[in-house]
Amino acid sequence: MTAQAGASVPRLRVSVVIPALNEARNLPHVFARLPPDVHEVIVVDGHSVDDTIAVARQLRADVRIVLQSRRGKGNALACGFAAATGEIIAMIDADGSADPGEIPRFVQALVAGAEFAKGTRFAPGGGSDDITRLRALGNRALVGFVNLCRGSRYTDLCYGYNAFWRRLVPLLGLDAESPAPPGGGWLWGDGFEVETLIHLRVAAAGLAVTEVPSFEHSRIYGVSNLNAATDGFRVLRTILSELRRSRRAGRRVRATAVASPSPGPAVAEAASAPEPLAAGSSGDHWGPDLATRGG
Repeated sequence: MTAQAGASVPRLRVSVVIPALNEARNLPHVFARLPPDVHEVIVVDGHSVDDTIAVARQLRADVRIVLQSRRGKGNALACGFAAATGEIIAMIDADGSADPGEIPRFVQALVAGAEFAKGTRFAPGGGSDDITRLRALGNRALVGFVNLCRGSRYTDLCYGYNAFWRRLVPLLGLDAESPAPPGGGWLWGDGFEVETLIHLRVAAAGLAVTEVPSFEHSRIYGVSNLNAATDGFRVLRTILSELRRSRRAGRRVRATAVASPSPGPAVAEAASAPEPLAAGSSGDHWGPDLATRGG
């Protein structure tokens, strides 16, 4: 199911973060589908060698251009999240695979009470023209493992179309500021595994998640930067690493609780804050607490 172009979003400030690397030919299609009343569009450029930045500025005079600090989609998202000023952040791809016309669905899920609106290709109303049978089987196996370990109910693990309240950015623990390692390497979370990492940390934090059916289209122009084997391995490493991190955090919380008979803020912080990364229904009524929830 595809949303209608030009659909409106509620009167909340929505920041749309679009990581882009050599996507000059695809941006016109993406921008044409954006809801007309989004608060801001942030294109995070990965040091493109084509006209990505020039085309973005031609398409939208008020576009915000952010140059990412390192390499990889994860770093691009971290930089975009850090720059966003809206109450809500929507993250979409620049290759035309994600339909920006679906953004109001994600926003309405948040308005209805979700803290994180998670796109899924595998729920009724969702689908994909792009995913291969092998990748679909891999996703099913990985999401089953994560649900078993986390107690989550995800149907999709590696889809990057999501929206959430901006106040949750610190909880995700993404690093936008550290310099690249010597030799131009990547920090953990800088690659395509970032989507899985986000979903794992959202589940670990016990956030209210609503899955939003979404249809993934084939890339319009160019070749995907995704490598199924390499990035699949990084996803598996991310799952195992996050599970270990949660166990360590749990041990620290238990140790703090034993040491302190009256657990205070330090216990809550240890339980919820991720470690730094190493080198729905809709309606027209909004309650008075939205500014608090969204800010």
